Amino acid sequence: MVYADLHVHTTASDGTMALAEVPVAARAAGVQVVAITDHDRPHPDFDSPIDEHGGVTLVRGIELRIDSPKGAVDLLGYGVRETEGLNALVERIQRSRVERGGEIIRRVENELQIELDLEPVAGLGRPHIARAIDDHPESGYDYEGAFAELIGADCPCYVPRDIPDFERGLAALRESCALVGLAHPFRYRDPESALTLTRYLDCVERWYPYGRPVDTGLLERVIEENELLPMGGSDAHDDRLGRAGLDESAYRAVEARLP
Repeated sequence: MVYADLHVHTTASDGTMALAEVPVAARAAGVQVVAITDHDRPHPDFDSPIDEHGGVTLVRGIELRIDSPKGAVDLLGYGVRETEGLNALVERIQRSRVERGGEIIRRVENELQIELDLEPVAGLGRPHIARAIDDHPESGYDYEGAFAELIGADCPCYVPRDIPDFERGLAALRESCALVGLAHPFRYRDPESALTLTRYLDCVERWYPYGRPVDTGLLERVIEENELLPMGGSDAHDDRLGRAGLDESAYRAVEARLP
């Protein structure tokens, strides 16, 4: 049974749940603790590092894409507090996201000769654009097809992201977060290389719904060698929580490090 799902997205980035819907979904899944880890910014309407909402403990988090010496990876920060460094970094990233989103929308509309009912705003991501394309069946593309043939890397409407380097991203997270960890290590092209970054971190995502076998032995060795807290979550972009996460015992070790 999953007690804590520590990787969940909301409408503040590319999830489908509003913040108020998270406790409802958590209770339905039997989950007691949820970390709100929206892409590249903490949720703007949740300002406590950890708090209770609707009978569920919510942890304020962030999933930050950074450009590391091992390639682009995602870092998860937990127990986020407001700091000038993180605020400045988030503002810069969100400006870039708005500009990038507007350019992708323009390219898609020109490519497909349709008008997407979508405005480039803070928090906009490619999933929003893929959903908007899927809402136009005359385009010939569904959600998956939009990523595979239009807006995915190396596709005609793709626009690369401006992301911070490892040093700046980690410094901002270190200043503001109680814990910083590596997200979903086996989603990267070279997981073993990505895992070497954990020597600078507090934790790593141990439980994650990859949908395929992964080298858990490698991960356990890295956790032991670098004295990491094992974390986990569903990476939910919808309301299906608890597909992966921590049992109560594992969460208590995390809770001890939160504010």
